[in-house]
Amino acid sequence: MTPRTDVVCLSHLRWGFVYQRPNHLMSRFARERRTFFFEEPVFDASEPELEVRTARENLHVATPHLPRVDAATAATLQRDVFDRLLASYAVRDPVLWFYTPMAHAFTPHVRSALTVYDCMDELSAFHGAHPALPAHEKNLFARADLVFTGGHSLWEAKRAHHPRVYPFPSSVEAEHFAKARTMREDPADQASIPRPRLGYFGVIDERMDFELLEQIADAHPEWHVVMIGPTAKIDPAKLPARDNIHWLGRRAYEDLPSYIAGWDVALMPFAMNRSTRFISPTKTLEYLAAGKAVVSTPVRDVVRPYGERGLVRVADQDGFVLEVEQALEETGSARRAAADAFIARTSWDDTFRRMAALMREVARQKGTVACSTI
Repeated sequence: MTPRTDVVCLSHLRWGFVYQRPNHLMSRFARERRTFFFEEPVFDASEPELEVRTARENLHVATPHLPRVDAATAATLQRDVFDRLLASYAVRDPVLWFYTPMAHAFTPHVRSALTVYDCMDELSAFHGAHPALPAHEKNLFARADLVFTGGHSLWEAKRAHHPRVYPFPSSVEAEHFAKARTMREDPADQASIPRPRLGYFGVIDERMDFELLEQIADAHPEWHVVMIGPTAKIDPAKLPARDNIHWLGRRAYEDLPSYIAGWDVALMPFAMNRSTRFISPTKTLEYLAAGKAVVSTPVRDVVRPYGERGLVRVADQDGFVLEVEQALEETGSARRAAADAFIARTSWDDTFRRMAALMREVARQKGTVACSTI
């Protein structure tokens, strides 16, 4: 059997941060081929170093450690350590899979069998985005053979920039989160929190509506809001402090069902700002797979399709508390059945297969590599 082409993923997210789209897809590539996950640098070294660890069989996570230097020098050093990675593992003509356009700055010389840009977010809209990011994305569009987007709103925004842009909203490992439906024992750090409990898991950053969280907590002091996830780009000391808001921090993906099992309603209290304009939250399907009632602010890719189909309650700040009140009163059987039918049509395995089929088709059209190895 012909060996599969190596995949080299260049990501702005760290492998061990929050288990999400890059983790799901790269783990599936690693089932059949060598896969390398190249992270953004850590500026903590006196000389450039490359840390490589094996996350699982066939999956190698590479982290550059660089001295504190200017942006141009950093790009040069990243190029050096990236080349070192490819040479050390004898990687030739890989599939280059980009999550961050910034990585194009140090990889234009690398020959690839196929170049994929998986645009999971509008990174230029995030707090602290590098001003050169749009220019690098333009160059990446010119280079890419395929572009995937993390939702339909992003697809609408990007489809004019490339002839092959395909929407792939984030999916779900339904069987993993469905465990929450039968779990009865609370994790130790959640067991003492009174009910009813409203819960959230995910990254806690500038996309969160902290004012709304305060409104929820103040409107019903008997409700308890459980917030799970790491903070990013915000000062943890400035998180809303209420007796009935509980900040539990990061928890492993494997443990999330045991937490959500003890919630009465799942929340998506996103701020309506520039950074949430194109998000398509992975947790929507995860909450639904766990069998929970979900209340969200009107994020576009939540309103369509989940809000329109009655799978998720959607409200702005003024109506959010009322929707939570109603969610706490519902039996949920009809909504849960409709959600289960929706979820049955999607999975990360299916998303991966459809992406791989498009990759093989483009490889066949290019004719530069045997499509069977893609």
